[in-house]
Amino acid sequence: MRILSVDLGTSNTVAVLSAHGRPPRVVEVDGSATMPSAVFAEENGTLVVGRDAERRARLDPTRFEPNPKRRVDEQTLLLGQDIVPVNEALAGVLRRVLDETTRQLGGEMPDEIRLTHPAQWGPTRRNVLLSAARLAGLTGPLLLVPEPVAAAAHFASLAGRAPAPGQALAVYDLGAGTFDVAVVGATRNGFGVLAEDGLPDLGGLDVDQALMVHVGREVSHSDPQRWQRLLRPESTADRRTRRALQEDVKAAKEALSRLPQTEVPMPEPFSDVLVTRGELEALVRPALLRSVELLGRTIAAAGLSPDRLAGIYLVGGSSRLPLVGSMISEKLGVVPSSLDQPETAVALGAHHVARDGINMRTQNVEGQTAATGIPPGFPPPPVAAVPATPPGGYPGASPYPQAGFQPAPTNFPALPPSRPEPPKNRKKLFAGIAAAVVVLLAAGATYLFWPSSSSSATTFSAAECQQPGAADPQGFTGCLRQLAGKIAETGCSAGAGTGDIAPPESEDIGVLATCPAPALAGAQVTYLHGVTTDKVKDYAERLLGSVGGDQVQAPWKGNGLDGSYSAASGRTSAVLVFTVADRPLAGVVYQKAGNGQTPLTAARMADYFEQNVQPGE
Repeated sequence: MRILSVDLGTSNTVAVLSAHGRPPRVVEVDGSATMPSAVFAEENGTLVVGRDAERRARLDPTRFEPNPKRRVDEQTLLLGQDIVPVNEALAGVLRRVLDETTRQLGGEMPDEIRLTHPAQWGPTRRNVLLSAARLAGLTGPLLLVPEPVAAAAHFASLAGRAPAPGQALAVYDLGAGTFDVAVVGATRNGFGVLAEDGLPDLGGLDVDQALMVHVGREVSHSDPQRWQRLLRPESTADRRTRRALQEDVKAAKEALSRLPQTEVPMPEPFSDVLVTRGELEALVRPALLRSVELLGRTIAAAGLSPDRLAGIYLVGGSSRLPLVGSMISEKLGVVPSSLDQPETAVALGAHHVARDGINMRTQNVEGQTAATGIPPGFPPPPVAAVPATPPGGYPGASPYPQAGFQPAPTNFPALPPSRPEPPKNRKKLFAGIAAAVVVLLAAGATYLFWPSSSSSATTFSAAECQQPGAADPQGFTGCLRQLAGKIAETGCSAGAGTGDIAPPESEDIGVLATCPAPALAGAQVTYLHGVTTDKVKDYAERLLGSVGGDQVQAPWKGNGLDGSYSAASGRTSAVLVFTVADRPLAGVVYQKAGNGQTPLTAARMADYFEQNVQPGE
């Protein structure tokens, strides 16, 4: 029986093979136990992956995507001038693993494939992974295993660490792109997830970004213009320099897990920067505190306390940060356990999950009750012990109905609303209808006879929108109302709203109007009718650059307009800028986190825009 397990990670992919009765072993690709999950699209359409992709990135960074898994919610990637479906990018990574595996097997295919995935991935994301696997040529039985279940199985396989049936352990998985936490219970057949949660906006890449910002503060004052070119490169040379700097920053972060201090080599004209472990820990402590607090809440949600666990296990390359273990010990009173190579724990553990212990709902171990999903022998979690954590990890208002909700792609048909129960009191029904008729008549009269500025339904040509013209009391020109659609009627006012995104007073950028963002706490939507297209572009780039982080980009269309949007998310704020293709118009969705909240991720910001702000046809 030849079994191949693959942990397709955000930054690196690990494969483990067991064949011919031998114990599982890591499949080395290009001489290494970990293969970068990166992809590069060549001009002839060929997709290069792994270390070859990283080498190609130096030639043209615009054709390079280092972390395709982190963009699983997007349908396509723009690599250079080519549009590559996300599942094809992931398929390229899996295909490279399969090619190396079959070579080592003498041309034979594995009899069974196991793919791991974050515990919080819903059916939509799992289907993307399954689609990628089939595109990669992975045939035969294909099983999905949640990453914390696999990690728990790996730790339990080690001598002296196997929990007895009825015991539970916690898995703290800090990878490159996401943080996942799960409490896993041992049963006679394997393991089942008692409680799970995660932070989609916390991972090793966010630690890299925090260190990059710190380095920028140290050197940017010597040549601010040159530093801005690194942050927003326009030439191939600038992109290559930025790519090299990102790799050096990442290497410095990894070195600080072993050394008290290290230097980040900087491109000219900047001087090299000395960074210490204390400085890095000060940068990431607030984010890691969120993860440790979420670990504690997840343990409580399983109806347990830290001292009743069989152990807390650290998984993922970023868990090597010494601060992770010390904070868990300090906050929860339990010293966590880790391995020399936490990157391989998930792929190795997938082999130890019994095949009959995987089902297709959440791929947990069988033996769970249909009603609760809790393995026998474990208490049900307290109903109100932990408030639900919306996507992005922040409490409070959210555009999504519940934690872990995965919005379907926009081309999926929506189910019709269920038919309401007929009212029992018919007199009240008739009275309500009569009142509604009166209100509608009054509204119709108001619409016909009340003098107002341009209706949101009015459309304007590109030529009519080249100059802002006069604005109404709410700050809208007619062209801006066309862009705003229904949001223009939600209590808007002239100006840029919060000072965080307002242009300098000395800069004549154009006409602005600001509205409250529907169903998103601490957010606003600002519309701009710029004096020139270049002014609009500069304003958009300045906002996105001030937030930093990874960006999500896609086209949009509505109200007779079309264009593109870009979303970015940082530690304290998130911004999405949408522009119109043929006229100097733009809109900005801006969320400022406060009171312990966390802004939406770039992907969630894009979902929110498409569902709540994008003007309809």
